[in-house]
Amino acid sequence: MEIYSATRESPRKETKCEESIIDIPLIPEPARWPDCCIYRVPNKIREINKEAYTPKLVSIGPFHHKLPELEGVRKQKLIYFKEFCSRTGKSQKDLASIVEKRKEKIIHCYSETTFDLTEEKFVEKILLDDVFIIELLLRNFERKNCPNCGKYGNDYILSNAWLESHIKQDLILLENQLPFKFLKKFYEAAFNEEQEHQFLELACEFFFSDKHRIPMDREVKHFTDLHRMFYCPTHPKDGPKKRIEHLRFTATRLDEAGLEFKALEDKDLGDRSLLDIEFSKDKCLEHYPCLNLSWLFSCLPYLRSFRCFKSVQCILKVPQLVIDDQTEALFRNLMALEQCHYPSKTYICNYVLLMDCLITTKTDVRLLVEKKVIVNKRGSSTEVTTLINKLGHMIVEPESCYHELYTRLNEHCDNYWNRLVASLTSVYFRDFWRGTATIAGIMVLLFTFGNFLRPFVMKH
Repeated sequence: MEIYSATRESPRKETKCEESIIDIPLIPEPARWPDCCIYRVPNKIREINKEAYTPKLVSIGPFHHKLPELEGVRKQKLIYFKEFCSRTGKSQKDLASIVEKRKEKIIHCYSETTFDLTEEKFVEKILLDDVFIIELLLRNFERKNCPNCGKYGNDYILSNAWLESHIKQDLILLENQLPFKFLKKFYEAAFNEEQEHQFLELACEFFFSDKHRIPMDREVKHFTDLHRMFYCPTHPKDGPKKRIEHLRFTATRLDEAGLEFKALEDKDLGDRSLLDIEFSKDKCLEHYPCLNLSWLFSCLPYLRSFRCFKSVQCILKVPQLVIDDQTEALFRNLMALEQCHYPSKTYICNYVLLMDCLITTKTDVRLLVEKKVIVNKRGSSTEVTTLINKLGHMIVEPESCYHELYTRLNEHCDNYWNRLVASLTSVYFRDFWRGTATIAGIMVLLFTFGNFLRPFVMKH
Protein backbone atom coordinates (compact mmCIF):
# COMPACT_ATOMS: atom_id res chain seq x y z
CA MET A 1 0.00 0.00 0.00
CA GLU A 2 1.24 3.46 -0.81
CA ILE A 3 2.00 5.69 2.12
CA TYR A 4 0.62 9.16 1.47
CA SER A 5 2.67 12.03 2.88
CA ALA A 6 2.92 15.78 2.46
CA THR A 7 6.52 16.01 3.63
CA ARG A 8 9.14 16.95 1.08
CA GLU A 9 12.75 15.97 1.63
CA SER A 10 14.94 18.83 0.49
CA PRO A 11 18.41 17.87 -0.69
CA ARG A 12 21.19 18.67 1.77
CA LYS A 13 24.88 19.02 1.28
CA GLU A 14 26.84 16.33 3.05
CA THR A 15 29.74 17.72 5.05
CA LYS A 16 32.86 15.62 4.84
CA CYS A 17 34.64 14.76 8.04
CA GLU A 18 37.90 12.86 7.76
CA GLU A 19 37.81 11.72 11.38
CA SER A 20 34.17 10.57 11.37
CA ILE A 21 33.33 8.39 14.38
CA ILE A 22 29.54 8.03 14.07
CA ASP A 23 27.90 7.19 10.77
CA ILE A 24 25.00 9.69 10.72
CA PRO A 25 22.41 8.93 8.02
CA LEU A 26 20.74 11.76 6.12
CA ILE A 27 17.43 12.12 8.00
CA PRO A 28 15.17 15.12 7.39
CA GLU A 29 13.84 16.96 10.44
CA PRO A 30 10.15 16.26 11.16
CA ALA A 31 7.96 18.81 9.40
CA ARG A 32 5.85 21.04 11.66
CA TRP A 33 3.82 23.29 9.43
CA PRO A 34 2.54 26.70 10.60
CA ASP A 35 -1.07 25.48 10.31
CA CYS A 36 -0.43 22.44 12.53
CA CYS A 37 -3.11 22.25 15.25
CA ILE A 38 -4.19 18.57 15.47
CA TYR A 39 -1.80 16.45 17.50
CA ARG A 40 -1.08 12.96 18.67
CA VAL A 41 -1.32 13.07 22.45
CA PRO A 42 2.18 12.70 23.95
CA ASN A 43 2.80 9.14 25.17
CA LYS A 44 3.52 10.16 28.78
CA ILE A 45 0.11 11.83 29.00
CA ARG A 46 -1.70 9.13 27.00
CA GLU A 47 -0.44 6.30 29.23
CA ILE A 48 -2.33 7.70 32.23
CA ASN A 49 -5.68 6.95 30.58
CA LYS A 50 -5.59 5.80 26.94
CA GLU A 51 -9.37 5.48 26.74
CA ALA A 52 -9.83 9.23 27.29
CA TYR A 53 -8.16 10.03 23.94
CA THR A 54 -9.56 7.20 21.78
CA PRO A 55 -12.91 7.44 19.94
CA LYS A 56 -15.50 4.80 20.80
CA LEU A 57 -18.07 5.18 18.01
CA VAL A 58 -16.90 7.39 15.15
CA SER A 59 -13.50 8.01 13.57
CA ILE A 60 -12.83 11.51 12.24
CA GLY A 61 -9.62 12.29 10.37
CA PRO A 62 -6.72 9.96 9.57
CA PHE A 63 -5.35 9.06 13.03
CA HIS A 64 -7.89 6.36 14.01
CA HIS A 65 -9.26 5.23 10.65
CA LYS A 66 -7.98 1.66 11.09
CA LEU A 67 -9.84 0.86 14.32
CA PRO A 68 -12.29 -1.94 13.37
CA GLU A 69 -14.72 -1.15 16.20
CA LEU A 70 -15.48 2.24 14.60
CA GLU A 71 -16.81 0.78 11.35
CA GLY A 72 -20.38 0.74 12.68
CA VAL A 73 -20.99 4.42 11.94
CA ARG A 74 -19.61 4.18 8.40
CA LYS A 75 -23.04 3.10 7.10
CA GLN A 76 -24.56 6.23 8.64
CA LYS A 77 -21.85 8.35 7.01
CA LEU A 78 -22.87 6.99 3.61
CA ILE A 79 -26.55 7.73 4.33
CA TYR A 80 -25.68 11.28 5.35
CA PHE A 81 -23.52 11.65 2.25
CA LYS A 82 -26.40 10.71 -0.05
CA GLU A 83 -28.75 13.11 1.75
CA PHE A 84 -26.17 15.89 1.63
CA CYS A 85 -25.79 15.54 -2.14
CA SER A 86 -29.57 15.94 -2.47
CA ARG A 87 -29.57 18.89 -0.07
CA THR A 88 -26.83 20.79 -1.94
CA GLY A 89 -27.55 19.64 -5.48
CA LYS A 90 -23.88 18.68 -5.84
CA SER A 91 -22.56 15.44 -7.31
CA GLN A 92 -20.02 13.22 -5.53
CA LYS A 93 -17.32 14.46 -7.91
CA ASP A 94 -18.18 18.09 -7.19
CA LEU A 95 -17.82 17.54 -3.45
CA ALA A 96 -14.68 15.44 -3.84
CA SER A 97 -13.05 18.21 -5.88
CA ILE A 98 -13.45 20.60 -2.92
CA VAL A 99 -11.34 18.24 -0.80
CA GLU A 100 -8.91 17.49 -3.62
CA LYS A 101 -8.01 21.17 -4.05
CA ARG A 102 -7.14 21.55 -0.37
CA LYS A 103 -5.71 18.14 0.56
CA GLU A 104 -2.15 19.41 1.06
CA LYS A 105 -3.31 22.19 3.39
CA ILE A 106 -5.44 19.72 5.33
CA ILE A 107 -2.46 17.42 5.88
CA HIS A 108 -0.38 20.35 7.12
CA CYS A 109 -2.83 20.72 10.01
CA TYR A 110 -1.72 17.37 11.50
CA SER A 111 1.35 16.82 13.64
CA GLU A 112 2.00 13.57 11.75
CA THR A 113 1.88 14.00 7.99
CA THR A 114 2.41 10.36 6.98
CA PHE A 115 -0.70 8.18 7.02
CA ASP A 116 -1.37 4.56 6.11
CA LEU A 117 -3.69 5.70 3.31
CA THR A 118 -3.42 6.05 -0.45
CA GLU A 119 -4.05 9.53 -1.83
CA GLU A 120 -7.45 8.42 -3.14
CA LYS A 121 -8.46 6.85 0.19
CA PHE A 122 -7.31 9.94 2.09
CA VAL A 123 -9.57 12.21 -0.01
CA GLU A 124 -12.46 9.76 0.43
CA LYS A 125 -11.97 9.62 4.20
CA ILE A 126 -11.88 13.40 4.60
CA LEU A 127 -14.87 13.84 2.28
CA LEU A 128 -17.08 11.39 4.19
CA ASP A 129 -16.07 12.92 7.53
CA ASP A 130 -16.73 16.47 6.29
CA VAL A 131 -20.19 15.60 5.06
CA PHE A 132 -21.02 13.54 8.16
CA ILE A 133 -20.20 16.44 10.50
CA ILE A 134 -21.94 19.14 8.46
CA GLU A 135 -25.09 17.08 7.84
CA LEU A 136 -25.25 16.15 11.54
CA LEU A 137 -24.97 19.81 12.59
CA LEU A 138 -27.60 20.88 10.04
CA ARG A 139 -30.04 18.20 11.16
CA ASN A 140 -29.53 19.14 14.79
CA PHE A 141 -30.10 22.83 14.04
CA GLU A 142 -33.28 22.11 12.07
CA ARG A 143 -34.56 19.77 14.79
CA LYS A 144 -34.06 22.37 17.56
CA ASN A 145 -35.47 25.30 15.59
CA CYS A 146 -38.45 23.35 14.27
CA PRO A 147 -39.32 20.91 17.08
CA ASN A 148 -42.86 20.21 15.84
CA CYS A 149 -42.01 19.32 12.25
CA GLY A 150 -40.73 15.85 13.24
CA LYS A 151 -38.44 15.82 10.22
CA TYR A 152 -35.62 13.95 11.96
CA GLY A 153 -37.61 12.04 14.54
CA ASN A 154 -36.23 8.74 13.23
CA ASP A 155 -32.66 9.92 12.69
CA TYR A 156 -30.25 7.14 13.74
CA ILE A 157 -28.17 9.48 15.93
CA LEU A 158 -30.44 12.37 16.96
CA SER A 159 -33.33 10.11 17.99
CA ASN A 160 -31.08 8.26 20.46
CA ALA A 161 -29.95 10.46 23.38
CA TRP A 162 -27.26 7.98 24.48
CA LEU A 163 -25.80 7.72 20.97
CA GLU A 164 -25.91 11.49 20.40
CA SER A 165 -24.11 12.12 23.68
CA HIS A 166 -21.29 9.69 22.90
CA ILE A 167 -20.93 10.94 19.32
CA LYS A 168 -20.47 14.44 20.77
CA GLN A 169 -17.80 13.11 23.10
CA ASP A 170 -15.92 11.50 20.20
CA LEU A 171 -16.10 14.75 18.23
CA ILE A 172 -14.17 16.71 20.88
CA LEU A 173 -11.19 14.32 21.15
CA LEU A 174 -7.93 15.98 20.10
CA GLU A 175 -6.81 13.12 17.82
CA ASN A 176 -10.25 12.86 16.23
CA GLN A 177 -10.46 16.23 14.48
CA LEU A 178 -10.70 17.96 11.13
CA PRO A 179 -9.43 21.54 10.73
CA PHE A 180 -12.30 23.91 11.47
CA LYS A 181 -11.41 26.41 8.75
CA PHE A 182 -11.58 23.66 6.12
CA LEU A 183 -14.94 22.42 7.43
CA LYS A 184 -16.16 26.01 7.15
CA LYS A 185 -14.83 26.40 3.58
CA PHE A 186 -16.30 23.04 2.56
CA TYR A 187 -19.67 24.11 4.01
CA GLU A 188 -19.57 27.41 2.13
CA ALA A 189 -18.42 25.82 -1.15
CA ALA A 190 -21.08 23.09 -0.97
CA PHE A 191 -23.82 25.71 -0.71
CA ASN A 192 -22.14 28.19 -3.10
CA GLU A 193 -21.78 30.58 -0.13
CA GLU A 194 -25.56 30.97 0.01
CA GLN A 195 -25.95 29.23 3.38
CA GLU A 196 -28.43 30.73 5.83
CA HIS A 197 -26.33 30.22 8.98
CA GLN A 198 -22.65 30.48 9.82
CA PHE A 199 -20.89 27.17 10.37
CA LEU A 200 -19.68 28.32 13.81
CA GLU A 201 -23.28 29.00 14.76
CA LEU A 202 -24.25 25.43 13.80
CA ALA A 203 -21.36 24.00 15.84
CA CYS A 204 -22.23 26.04 18.95
CA GLU A 205 -25.88 25.00 18.63
CA PHE A 206 -24.83 21.35 18.61
CA PHE A 207 -22.31 21.37 21.46
CA PHE A 208 -23.43 24.06 23.93
CA SER A 209 -26.59 25.10 25.70
CA ASP A 210 -25.22 28.64 26.14
CA LYS A 211 -24.06 29.13 22.56
CA HIS A 212 -23.82 32.94 22.88
CA ARG A 213 -20.67 32.76 25.00
CA ILE A 214 -18.46 32.37 21.90
CA PRO A 215 -18.32 35.40 19.54
CA MET A 216 -19.02 34.50 15.93
CA ASP A 217 -15.81 36.21 14.77
CA ARG A 218 -13.44 33.95 16.72
CA GLU A 219 -10.83 31.92 14.85
CA VAL A 220 -11.31 28.26 15.78
CA LYS A 221 -8.78 25.49 15.09
CA HIS A 222 -11.15 22.54 15.56
CA PHE A 223 -13.89 21.30 17.90
CA THR A 224 -11.46 20.65 20.78
CA ASP A 225 -10.27 24.24 20.45
CA LEU A 226 -13.89 25.42 20.33
CA HIS A 227 -14.54 23.82 23.73
CA ARG A 228 -11.39 25.41 25.14
CA MET A 229 -12.69 28.82 24.03
CA PHE A 230 -16.00 28.11 25.74
CA TYR A 231 -14.34 27.39 29.11
CA CYS A 232 -11.46 29.89 29.03
CA PRO A 233 -11.53 33.15 31.03
CA THR A 234 -13.61 35.89 29.48
CA HIS A 235 -10.88 38.47 30.00
CA PRO A 236 -7.58 36.58 30.40
CA LYS A 237 -4.68 38.45 31.95
CA ASP A 238 -1.89 38.33 29.41
CA GLY A 239 1.12 39.70 31.25
CA PRO A 240 4.72 38.83 31.95
CA LYS A 241 5.49 35.33 33.13
CA LYS A 242 5.20 34.98 36.86
CA ARG A 243 6.85 32.60 39.23
CA ILE A 244 4.15 30.27 40.49
CA GLU A 245 3.27 30.18 44.17
CA HIS A 246 1.21 27.06 44.68
CA LEU A 247 -1.85 27.05 46.88
CA ARG A 248 -0.86 25.41 50.17
CA PHE A 249 -4.31 24.99 51.68
CA THR A 250 -7.20 22.68 50.84
CA ALA A 251 -10.86 23.67 50.59
CA THR A 252 -11.50 22.45 54.14
CA ARG A 253 -8.60 24.48 55.57
CA LEU A 254 -9.73 27.59 53.69
CA ASP A 255 -13.28 27.13 54.97
CA GLU A 256 -12.06 26.84 58.56
CA ALA A 257 -9.94 29.97 58.12
CA GLY A 258 -13.05 31.99 57.34
CA LEU A 259 -13.30 31.73 53.56
CA GLU A 260 -16.83 31.45 52.21
CA PHE A 261 -17.26 29.49 48.95
CA LYS A 262 -19.96 30.99 46.77
CA ALA A 263 -21.02 28.90 43.78
CA LEU A 264 -22.00 30.71 40.59
CA GLU A 265 -24.61 28.70 38.72
CA ASP A 266 -25.34 29.20 35.01
CA LYS A 267 -27.97 31.84 35.73
CA ASP A 268 -25.47 33.82 37.83
CA LEU A 269 -22.52 33.64 35.43
CA GLY A 270 -23.40 36.46 33.05
CA ASP A 271 -20.36 36.82 30.83
CA ARG A 272 -18.17 34.74 33.15
CA SER A 273 -16.75 31.36 32.17
CA LEU A 274 -15.91 28.28 34.20
CA LEU A 275 -12.38 29.54 34.82
CA ASP A 276 -13.33 33.02 36.11
CA ILE A 277 -12.66 32.64 39.85
CA GLU A 278 -12.76 35.75 42.05
CA PHE A 279 -11.55 36.31 45.63
CA SER A 280 -13.09 39.27 47.48
CA LYS A 281 -12.02 40.52 50.90
CA ASP A 282 -13.19 43.74 52.49
CA LYS A 283 -10.55 46.33 53.44
CA CYS A 284 -11.61 46.28 57.10
CA LEU A 285 -10.68 42.60 57.25
CA GLU A 286 -7.34 43.40 55.62
CA HIS A 287 -6.51 45.87 58.41
CA TYR A 288 -8.39 44.19 61.29
CA PRO A 289 -8.24 40.40 60.85
CA CYS A 290 -9.68 39.98 64.36
CA LEU A 291 -13.06 40.77 62.77
CA ASN A 292 -12.99 37.33 61.16
CA LEU A 293 -16.16 35.80 62.61
CA SER A 294 -16.18 32.57 60.67
CA TRP A 295 -16.40 30.59 63.93
CA LEU A 296 -19.75 32.29 64.56
CA PHE A 297 -20.97 31.80 60.98
CA SER A 298 -20.03 28.14 61.21
CA CYS A 299 -22.52 27.55 64.05
CA LEU A 300 -25.08 30.12 62.90
CA PRO A 301 -24.80 30.17 59.07
CA TYR A 302 -27.98 32.25 58.62
CA LEU A 303 -26.08 35.25 60.00
CA ARG A 304 -24.13 35.45 56.72
CA SER A 305 -27.21 36.88 55.00
CA PHE A 306 -27.40 39.91 57.29
CA ARG A 307 -26.06 43.09 55.67
CA CYS A 308 -24.16 44.14 58.81
CA PHE A 309 -21.98 41.01 58.51
CA LYS A 310 -21.23 41.34 54.79
CA SER A 311 -18.05 43.35 55.34
CA VAL A 312 -16.48 40.74 57.63
CA GLN A 313 -16.67 37.87 55.16
CA CYS A 314 -14.03 36.62 52.72
CA ILE A 315 -15.70 35.18 49.63
CA LEU A 316 -14.33 32.98 46.85
CA LYS A 317 -16.72 33.10 43.89
CA VAL A 318 -16.37 29.89 41.89
CA PRO A 319 -18.43 28.95 38.80
CA GLN A 320 -20.21 25.66 39.34
CA LEU A 321 -18.41 22.56 38.02
CA VAL A 322 -20.55 19.58 36.96
CA ILE A 323 -18.62 16.30 37.21
CA ASP A 324 -20.09 13.36 35.31
CA ASP A 325 -18.84 10.38 33.29
CA GLN A 326 -17.64 12.61 30.42
CA THR A 327 -15.73 15.18 32.48
CA GLU A 328 -12.42 13.32 32.52
CA ALA A 329 -12.20 12.84 28.74
CA LEU A 330 -13.16 16.48 28.12
CA PHE A 331 -10.55 17.97 30.45
CA ARG A 332 -7.82 15.54 29.44
CA ASN A 333 -8.18 16.47 25.77
CA LEU A 334 -8.35 20.20 26.49
CA MET A 335 -5.21 19.93 28.62
CA ALA A 336 -3.42 17.88 25.97
CA LEU A 337 -4.26 20.57 23.39
CA GLU A 338 -2.80 23.25 25.65
CA GLN A 339 0.35 21.26 26.31
CA CYS A 340 0.89 20.83 22.55
CA HIS A 341 -0.44 24.08 21.07
CA TYR A 342 -0.81 26.71 23.82
CA PRO A 343 2.19 26.15 26.12
CA SER A 344 2.16 29.79 27.30
CA LYS A 345 -1.64 29.99 27.77
CA THR A 346 -2.47 26.85 29.75
CA TYR A 347 -5.69 28.18 31.28
CA ILE A 348 -7.43 24.78 31.51
CA CYS A 349 -4.32 23.20 33.05
CA ASN A 350 -4.14 26.08 35.55
CA TYR A 351 -7.76 25.50 36.53
CA VAL A 352 -7.37 21.74 36.96
CA LEU A 353 -4.24 22.17 39.09
CA LEU A 354 -6.07 24.75 41.22
CA MET A 355 -8.86 22.24 41.83
CA ASP A 356 -6.20 19.63 42.61
CA CYS A 357 -4.84 21.95 45.32
CA LEU A 358 -8.32 22.50 46.79
CA ILE A 359 -9.19 18.79 46.81
CA THR A 360 -7.00 16.33 48.68
CA THR A 361 -9.51 14.12 50.47
CA LYS A 362 -13.17 13.22 50.08
CA THR A 363 -13.89 15.69 52.93
CA ASP A 364 -12.90 18.52 50.59
CA VAL A 365 -15.22 17.15 47.90
CA ARG A 366 -18.12 16.91 50.35
CA LEU A 367 -17.56 20.51 51.42
CA LEU A 368 -17.53 21.79 47.82
CA VAL A 369 -20.62 19.71 47.00
CA GLU A 370 -22.35 21.15 50.08
CA LYS A 371 -21.41 24.66 48.92
CA LYS A 372 -22.72 23.75 45.40
CA VAL A 373 -19.34 24.54 43.85
CA ILE A 374 -19.28 20.94 42.56
CA VAL A 375 -22.27 19.01 41.24
CA ASN A 376 -21.28 15.38 41.72
CA LYS A 377 -22.98 13.12 39.17
CA ARG A 378 -20.42 10.37 39.73
CA GLY A 379 -22.04 9.45 43.04
CA SER A 380 -18.93 8.77 45.10
CA SER A 381 -16.84 11.52 46.71
CA THR A 382 -13.85 9.18 46.57
CA GLU A 383 -14.23 8.85 42.78
CA VAL A 384 -14.26 12.62 42.35
CA THR A 385 -11.20 13.00 44.58
CA THR A 386 -9.29 10.41 42.55
CA LEU A 387 -10.40 11.97 39.25
CA ILE A 388 -9.26 15.49 40.19
CA ASN A 389 -5.96 14.30 41.70
CA LYS A 390 -5.06 12.26 38.59
CA LEU A 391 -5.97 14.88 35.98
CA GLY A 392 -2.84 16.91 36.66
CA HIS A 393 -0.35 14.05 36.27
CA MET A 394 2.45 14.72 33.74
CA ILE A 395 1.15 18.27 33.13
CA VAL A 396 3.75 21.04 32.89
CA GLU A 397 2.70 24.43 34.29
CA PRO A 398 5.45 27.04 33.73
CA GLU A 399 3.09 29.85 34.76
CA SER A 400 -0.43 30.27 36.06
CA CYS A 401 -3.27 32.72 35.56
CA TYR A 402 -4.12 32.12 39.25
CA HIS A 403 -0.77 33.33 40.61
CA GLU A 404 -2.30 36.38 42.30
CA LEU A 405 -5.19 34.29 43.67
CA TYR A 406 -2.74 31.77 45.18
CA THR A 407 -0.79 34.58 46.84
CA ARG A 408 -3.86 36.18 48.41
CA LEU A 409 -5.32 32.89 49.66
CA ASN A 410 -2.00 31.83 51.15
CA GLU A 411 -1.61 35.20 52.88
CA HIS A 412 -5.14 34.90 54.27
CA CYS A 413 -4.44 31.49 55.81
CA ASP A 414 -0.94 32.42 56.99
CA ASN A 415 -2.33 35.27 59.11
CA TYR A 416 -1.99 34.43 62.84
CA TRP A 417 -5.58 35.39 63.74
CA ASN A 418 -7.03 33.44 60.82
CA ARG A 419 -5.02 30.37 61.86
CA LEU A 420 -6.40 30.77 65.39
CA VAL A 421 -9.93 31.12 64.04
CA ALA A 422 -9.37 27.99 61.95
CA SER A 423 -8.42 26.04 65.08
CA LEU A 424 -11.40 27.40 67.03
CA THR A 425 -13.77 26.56 64.20
CA SER A 426 -12.38 23.06 63.72
CA VAL A 427 -12.40 22.08 67.39
CA TYR A 428 -15.14 24.11 69.10
CA PHE A 429 -17.48 25.68 66.53
CA ARG A 430 -17.76 23.22 63.65
CA ASP A 431 -21.57 23.19 63.76
CA PHE A 432 -24.53 24.50 65.75
CA TRP A 433 -24.52 21.76 68.39
CA ARG A 434 -20.80 21.84 69.03
CA GLY A 435 -20.87 25.65 69.16
CA THR A 436 -23.83 25.60 71.56
CA ALA A 437 -22.01 23.12 73.81
CA THR A 438 -18.88 25.29 73.74
CA ILE A 439 -20.79 28.46 74.66
CA ALA A 440 -22.71 26.58 77.37
CA GLY A 441 -19.42 25.26 78.73
CA ILE A 442 -17.94 28.76 78.79
CA MET A 443 -21.02 30.08 80.63
CA VAL A 444 -20.82 27.27 83.23
CA LEU A 445 -17.11 27.98 83.67
CA LEU A 446 -17.76 31.71 84.18
CA PHE A 447 -20.64 30.98 86.60
CA THR A 448 -18.45 28.58 88.61
CA PHE A 449 -15.58 31.07 88.67
CA GLY A 450 -17.99 33.80 89.81
CA ASN A 451 -19.26 31.63 92.66
CA PHE A 452 -15.67 30.93 93.64
CA LEU A 453 -14.88 34.64 93.85
CA ARG A 454 -18.13 35.68 95.59
CA PRO A 455 -17.00 34.96 99.22
CA PHE A 456 -13.86 37.06 98.71
CA VAL A 457 -15.83 39.89 97.21
CA MET A 458 -18.43 39.79 100.02
CA LYS A 459 -15.71 40.15 102.69
CA HIS A 460 -14.60 43.42 101.18
